[in-house]
Amino acid sequence: MPIAIGLEGSANKLGVGIILHPPHQPSSPPSPHDSAYSDDELHSSHPTSKQKSSSPPVQILANLRHTFNSPPGTGFLPKDTAAHHRRWVVRLVKQAMAQARVRIEDIDCICFTRGPGMGAPLSSVAIAARTLSQLWNKPLVGVNHCVGHIEMGRAITGAENPVVLYVSGGNTQVIAYSAQRYRIFGEALDIAVGNCLDRFARVLKIPNDPAPGYNIEQLAKNAGGVLLELPYAVKGMDVSFSGILARVEEMALKLESAAQSKPATPWLDPLTSAPITPADLCFTLQETVFAMLVEITERAMAHVGASQVLIVGGVGCNERLQAMMGIMAAERGGSVFKTDERFCIDNGIMIAHAGLLAWRKGFVTPLGGSGVTQRFRTDEVLVDWRD
Repeated sequence: MPIAIGLEGSANKLGVGIILHPPHQPSSPPSPHDSAYSDDELHSSHPTSKQKSSSPPVQILANLRHTFNSPPGTGFLPKDTAAHHRRWVVRLVKQAMAQARVRIEDIDCICFTRGPGMGAPLSSVAIAARTLSQLWNKPLVGVNHCVGHIEMGRAITGAENPVVLYVSGGNTQVIAYSAQRYRIFGEALDIAVGNCLDRFARVLKIPNDPAPGYNIEQLAKNAGGVLLELPYAVKGMDVSFSGILARVEEMALKLESAAQSKPATPWLDPLTSAPITPADLCFTLQETVFAMLVEITERAMAHVGASQVLIVGGVGCNERLQAMMGIMAAERGGSVFKTDERFCIDNGIMIAHAGLLAWRKGFVTPLGGSGVTQRFRTDEVLVDWRD
């Protein structure tokens, strides 16, 4: 029964996961071990959804994560993020091994994120993986971050052959599988949707803990129903968010200026005369960008004749996005597959899972070719573990 350890560190999340692939047999739900650690900043992932027989059975032995959070109004810099990963990686590896109750000799391969992502954080985790490979005398397996998200989503939800919406801080893509490749049907032409949300959160000084996108989502739930006009930038199968961000930032500055004027003069919605609040701006931004994502996903479904949608990536945790996608899929007689923050947000178990799938097909990354790359396209990976 092959076992892999996976190290993820492409952005501000450092993850270490250990996974086991049982022999081929009728699938059963994953059976993770209970966490023995109470540190609030370490999150153990415990899947709850059953798998279908077409998905490879997996057992999650450990899945730990530690997040680098910068102060409100700021983003995380590569240098500081890499330093965080270096401080925590040894600790997380030790804790993951203890939680999984495995020995070094039980590990078959060491998987790590080669890209895409931020250069310095990627390099810091790759160095840790190479060090473990040399110390433990285990093969290295470099993993594409995006493919890791997709394969983990398939394994947890049991989605058979879905159109994939991959939405995160660094990537926005609509993907479908064909001929041993994950083909990109559409993507962001400039900034990713998660980056758009994160940068808007900085303007409003929204906290980065637990995540700026999550905090925007909570604010949007308290909005008064005011939907302001923003650019809607769908270009064929691609989307653009930079113009939308520029416009909503202008709105945020206008709101701040109105609040600070003496006497204060509230900015009123021209249609309802209701005072506009930061929550209304969050609501407006979410509704606009998520509508764009639903549109291109539906077009991809129509093109390939798919009835299933799988949402992966950190932004995929957003309940409003899930609901909007669910409405579209239901109207087409289809369904949406999704996971929660344990698997949407960057994690080590997805790297371990995708790496172990590749390793079982004979793929190994030589030490001399284990450098990281910030530009590693999803469709560059040979997905020879699928039919």
